[in-house]
Amino acid sequence: MTLFGKLVVAITMIVTGTTAAQAEDGYDLWMRYRPLAATQAGALNRSVQSIERRGDTLTLRVAADEVRRGIAGLSGHAVADGASAHPIVLATATDRDVAALRLPLTTLGDEGYIVRTTTIGGKRATLVTANTDRGVLYGSFALLRYVQTGGSLDRIDLTSAPSVKLRVLNHWDNLDGVVERGYAGVSLWDWWTLPNLRDPRYTDYARANASIGINGTVLNNVNAKAESLTPRYIAKAAALADVFRPYGIKVYLSARFSAPIELGGLKTADPLDPQVAAWWRAKTDEIYRAIPDFGGFLVKANSEGQPGPRDYHRSHADGANMLAAAVAPHGGIVMWRAFVYAETDPDDRAKQAYTEFKPLDGKFAANVIVQVKNGAIDFQPREPFHPLFGAMPKTPLMIEFQITKEYLGFATHLAYLGPLFAETLASETMRSPGETVAKVVDGSVEGHKLTGMAGVANIGRDRDWAGSTFNQANWYAFGRMAWDPTLGAAPVAREWAAMTFAPSPAVVDPVTRMMMGSREAVVDYMTPLGLAHVMATGHHYGPGPWIADLKRPEWNPVYYHRADRAGIGFDRTKTGSNAVAQYAPDLARRLADPATTPERELLWFHHVPWDRRMASGRILWAEMVHDYDAGVGYVGDMRRQWDGLKTQIDAGRWDKTATYLAIQEREARWWRDASLSYWMSVNRLPLPVGTRAPEHDLAWYKAQNFPYAPGNPQ
Repeated sequence: MTLFGKLVVAITMIVTGTTAAQAEDGYDLWMRYRPLAATQAGALNRSVQSIERRGDTLTLRVAADEVRRGIAGLSGHAVADGASAHPIVLATATDRDVAALRLPLTTLGDEGYIVRTTTIGGKRATLVTANTDRGVLYGSFALLRYVQTGGSLDRIDLTSAPSVKLRVLNHWDNLDGVVERGYAGVSLWDWWTLPNLRDPRYTDYARANASIGINGTVLNNVNAKAESLTPRYIAKAAALADVFRPYGIKVYLSARFSAPIELGGLKTADPLDPQVAAWWRAKTDEIYRAIPDFGGFLVKANSEGQPGPRDYHRSHADGANMLAAAVAPHGGIVMWRAFVYAETDPDDRAKQAYTEFKPLDGKFAANVIVQVKNGAIDFQPREPFHPLFGAMPKTPLMIEFQITKEYLGFATHLAYLGPLFAETLASETMRSPGETVAKVVDGSVEGHKLTGMAGVANIGRDRDWAGSTFNQANWYAFGRMAWDPTLGAAPVAREWAAMTFAPSPAVVDPVTRMMMGSREAVVDYMTPLGLAHVMATGHHYGPGPWIADLKRPEWNPVYYHRADRAGIGFDRTKTGSNAVAQYAPDLARRLADPATTPERELLWFHHVPWDRRMASGRILWAEMVHDYDAGVGYVGDMRRQWDGLKTQIDAGRWDKTATYLAIQEREARWWRDASLSYWMSVNRLPLPVGTRAPEHDLAWYKAQNFPYAPGNPQ
C-alpha cells in the first residue's frame, strides 16, 4: 500500500471511530461510512470540499460532526470546515440566504427537511435546511443515507417530514439490568454507574435513533418499579436526557400507578383522591426540575398484575387524566397502554381491550394518547389488526409494535419485521372509505395532533446492539416506517442492506430476498393459517401447543387453537366469542364467513374441519403440513443464499449469521415436527403421502425443558 493509501485508511478509521480489530463486529450498525468504490468516492470528493455550519446550537454541531464523519469515511478524505467552492451548508430557515431561496418549508413542521443542490451565497452548494435544528439533523442523516445507497450529490433533491409526532422506543429494561424479552445482553443503561459515568455508547445510541427519526425513548420497563421515580433514579434519567437532547430525543418514564403508596406513604392510589393527585403533581414537578424537556409517562395499568385505577373501581380514563393533569403544565403527555390482560373477560382474551376502552372514547384528556398493540393478543408472528383502530375516533391512538422478537425466535431466528409493520399499517378498517390503520395512527382521519408509534426495543449491551446483524434491521425499519408508513418493507430492506453491508446489487439483491420472506417463513413453521400463541409458556421459547394445565385458561396454548378430532381454530363468530363484532360491520361480515376470511387468518376467526378444502385444492390438514414444510424450506434457502455471500461479507458478521441460520433451521424443524406430532395425536390423521415423519415421538417433544431461556425474568 502506498503512503497515500495508508493515510486514507488512517483518516477513515479516525473519522469513523473504528479500528481494524473491531471494524466489522456490527457496532457501527447502518452508519458504517466505509469508503465507496473509487469512481463514487472521487465524485463525492469533487462535490464536497467543506462543511459549512450556520448556527451554533448543540444540535447543529452534532449534525455537522455527523456529516463530516460520514463524508470523510465514504470518500476516504477528511473534510474541511467553513466556506469553500463546494460546501455542504447546514442552516435553518431563519438564515438570510436560505430565506432568499423561498423554499417550501412552511408545510414541513418542526422536524421536516429539504436537502438539495442549489446556489447559496453565490456558490454552488448542497443545502440541508429545515425550520429547526432538529430538522437539519434529520436532513443530514438523509443526505448520508442517500450517498450510502448510491446517490450522487450532483443531483440531490430530498424533501420529507414525519407522519406522526411521537416516534418512541419502549425499553423493557429493569433497574437490575435485566431486559424483559431482551435477547441482546443486559440493559444498555448502566444504572449503577449513572449519573457519573456517561458511556460513549449512549451517544452512539442517540446517533442511531436520530438517523432513523426516532425522537423519544422510555427508559424503563412497563412493569415498572416505583424506585424509578426516586430522586436517585431521576438523576440517572437526567444524565441520559442530557446526552440525548442534542439528537432531538426526549426521555420518558414508565410510571407505577401505586407509587404514591410505595414512595409517598399514602394509603391509596385512587386517581380521584386529592392527596394522590397532589403527590403526582409534586413528583412531576420534581422530574421537570431535573429534566426540563421530560416527555411524560408511559403507563401499564391493571394488566398482568400491575396496579391501576380499576383497583379502585375507577376507569382507565380516570387514571390517565389524573396523570395528564400533572404533566400538562410542563407540556408533557401520558401514553396509556390498552394492553389489559386480567381475568375479567373469560370467553375471549382478544376482546378485553376493546371491551374496556371503546366506552371511554372521548373521555381522555387532550394530552393523553392510548397506546394499542398491533394485534388484540400479544405480538404474535401474525395477528389481524387490533379492532380498536378506527373504533375510537375521538381519542388519539398510538400503535405499539414489538421490535424484539419474543414470539419470533428470539435473537437467533432471522425474521425481518418490515412486512409485519407494513401489513398492519396498510390494513383497512372499513369504518370509512379508504381508512387504514396508518391513517388512524397519523391522525389524518379525525385530525388528531397528538399522534405516535411505539416500538418495544430489541437493544442491549451486546456489541452488535440487537443480538445479531439482521435484528438491527428491525430497529431500522421501525424508525423509518414510523417516520413514513408508506415507505414499504422492501425499499427499507434495500436501504438497510446497502448501508449495513455494501451498496452493490450483488449483495443488496440476495440480502433483500432473504429478508422479505423471512417473517412469513416464521409464521409458516410456527403459526400457520392464523394459529396463535402455541409457544411454550413463560419464556415463549419453542413449541408447546399441548400445554393445558395452567391455572387460567388463557395461559394455555390449547385455549387459542381449540384443536379436537373434528377440527381446529378459535371460533370468534357469533357462534363463538363473537369477537368479529368488534370490527366495522362490513369487515365483521367478511370475517364471519370462512369463505371470505383471508386464509392466512382463518384459524384466528374460525374453528374449521381438518378436511376443509382450501384455495390450493388441498384439505386444511395437508395445507398446514405444506406450510410447516415451506417455512423450514425457506430457512434452508436463506442458508444457501448466505453461503453465496461469504466472499462479500466480512468474516465476523458472516460467521455469526451463518451460525444463527443453522440454529434457525434446526429449530424450525423442531417446531414443525413437534407441532405435527401433536396435531396428529388430536386429529388421528396420517401425514400426506411423501411427507417426512417427525424425528421423535410426541413424548420426547413434551419432555423438552428450558428453565433458563433468555428474556424471561425469573
